[in-house]
Parts: sequence; C-alpha cells; structure tokens
Amino acid sequence: MKFRSIFKGDIYVWAIVFTLSIIGVLAVYSATGTLAFAKQSGNTEFYLLRHLGFLVVGLFLMYLIHNIPVKYYARPSQGLLWLSFILLIATLVVGYRINNAARVIPILGFTFQPSDMAKVFLVMFMAKYLSKRQDSVHKSSVMWWLLGVIALIIAPIIPENLSTALVIITTSTMIMLLGRIKFKYIISLIGVVVVLAGLFYVTLMNLDMSEHQNSRLPTWKKRIETYIGKSDDDSDYQQTQAKIAVASGGFWGKGPGNSTQRNFLPHPYSDFIFAIIVEEYGMIGALLMISAFILLIIRALKMAIDSQRPFAALAVLGLAVSISFQAFIHMGVSVGKLPVTGLTLPLVSMGGTSIIFNSIAFGIILGISRHIQEEKLLKSTSGPGATSKENNDLEEKSSNG
Repeated sequence: MKFRSIFKGDIYVWAIVFTLSIIGVLAVYSATGTLAFAKQSGNTEFYLLRHLGFLVVGLFLMYLIHNIPVKYYARPSQGLLWLSFILLIATLVVGYRINNAARVIPILGFTFQPSDMAKVFLVMFMAKYLSKRQDSVHKSSVMWWLLGVIALIIAPIIPENLSTALVIITTSTMIMLLGRIKFKYIISLIGVVVVLAGLFYVTLMNLDMSEHQNSRLPTWKKRIETYIGKSDDDSDYQQTQAKIAVASGGFWGKGPGNSTQRNFLPHPYSDFIFAIIVEEYGMIGALLMISAFILLIIRALKMAIDSQRPFAALAVLGLAVSISFQAFIHMGVSVGKLPVTGLTLPLVSMGGTSIIFNSIAFGIILGISRHIQEEKLLKSTSGPGATSKENNDLEEKSSNG
C-alpha cells in the first residue's frame, strides 16, 4: 500500500521500468568493464557510475512527471518540439561527427542527441493537434499540415540517423491512424513512402561511392549489402560477433558478467547490448526483455481504451509504440534479422540523452495511467455526472493550453 501511495499509476509499467533499469545496469557493467579498464586507468566502474548517474536523473524526472496533472502535458509540447528542431539544425552545423554522422551536440560538457528529444515531443504535439481537431480530422488539410511538420522534423535527421527517422515515421503514421485520419489518406501516404524507399534503394545501390566518402551513403549501402548477403568483405563483423553471443547463451546463459563476446563485439554497451544480455542470461533473459515491451504496448492499449480524453489516448499509445518499436528493431539487429541501425535499447543501453528522454516518455505514460485511475475513483465516489463534468473541464483546459 505504501508503494502504491508513492509510485502512482500503472503498477505493470513501474515493474517494466524497474526491470529494464536493473538489467541495464548489470549489462552495462559487464559490457564496459574491459573498456573502462583500458581507457580509464583501471577504473572498471567508471562507465557503470556514469550510467547510474543518468539513470538516477532519469528516474527522478520520471517520478516528477508522473505526478504532474495530465492537463499540463499538452501545453509545452509545441515549444519543446521547435526547440528540438533548432537543436537538430545546430547539430548539423556544429555537432560532433562520428563515422561521418553528426548526431550529437556539446551542451554544458555533455553530448546531447536532439533526435531523442524530437521523438518524444513530436508524439505529444501530434496527440494535442489531433485531439483538438476531432471534428475536422476527416479533412485532408489536417493530414497535410501534420505531414509538413513531420517532414520538417525528420529532414535534418534522415542524413545523419536514418533509423531514428524511420522510427519517427512509423510512430507518426500509427498516431494519424488512431487519430481518425481517413484510412485512404494513410494508405496513400504508405504507398508514397514505399515508392520513395524503392527509388532510394535503387539509386543507392547504383551510386559510385568514391564520390560520397564524406557522407553516410557508403555506410548505408554496406549495411544493406551485408544484410542481403552481397557483401564480399568483413563488413558483417558486427553481426557475426552478435550472433556468436546469442548462440553461445543457450537457454540459461553464461551468467552475469561472464560474456566473452563483449571483448570482440563493437559497442556491446549500446547498439548490441541485447546480444550481451542473451549471452549472459540466455533465452530466459531474451524472453523477459521481449515480454517487457509487449506488456508495455498491452498496458498502453488498456489505458487508451479506459481514457476519456483523446489527447491522453493518443499520447500514451504513441509513446509506448515509439519505445517498443525501437526496442524490437534493436533486438532484431542483435540477432541478425535486421540490418545494423545503431538504435539503443530503451532504459537498458548506455547513453545519457536516450535514458533521459525515454524516462520522460515513461513518466508521461505513468502520469496518464495515474489520471485514469483517479478518474475511475472519482466516478465510483461522485457518480458519472460529476466525472463527466470533470473530464470536460480538464479537456477544455488542455485544448486551450
């Protein structure tokens, strides 16, 4: 009872958060020990403590946000979305370039990845926009305006981080579908995306890469060739080592801290941390991780069904799908079923910006679930008439915000 009075909202989502956080701490410590010893003068706990620091900040933000009334969630979404856009443009200009990609920008001595911020607040912005236009959502102008915003946000992301752009496009399409945009418009949009993707693939595979060595194009082409089996060099090294890690884990795994592939697999603490988890915790660990993200979607669906407010329903589903879709892509890459992308595993992989904004997303999900529980309690104590009036007042305040 004391736990429920402090940690409000959906108990299953809290369980998911704590499960992912604990596994992440164990996996990051295991995957970074050798790296820390080599680069931090023998301090094998350096990256663990760094990860724990970001995780504590993230969990603190999550706790604060889940106590904020839902009516305040929509208000800052537009301003924060445009701030993320400005930071995305700044990253293209002054960001650190790693492997010909400018994804992070230095802020106050830390590296900040604006695309993580954009993912969260684009969902919130779309939820607010569609919830306020439920009476006119059938008009094509609503969809075209949204598409303009989405295109503006992903334009600076695509050249540097194509995988994140694909997550944003998929999540945005789902929100538009749930927001009652006409199905024929969604199908037309998907058709256009498929055609453009096909043209991009054909063009990419026939480009002379000697003229594009300072861009991400050679990396994209090599990853696609590796995935479809047309590569004739050792560019599949990452996935080969990841497959060895997964295969050697067996059913029970080697045990915490006993990974051997962490010494051979590039970025075992971020891009391929799921492979390390499977190696150390076996099929049991893999099923636990997969189940956690499936359960997140199931709980979000229940919240959306129970919610009396379109904004809350769209926001909770959009955030849950964005988090889970990224997780499933990461897992697919780690077991060799998808091309290498560089996406992290939410709340598990090492990475400050990723942890912070995934924590914010979880905080919003928990805050919405807390509000739904309070609505049910109000209905049971005050009757349906009072609940309806309360919901209308809250919806009106949110829309005006």
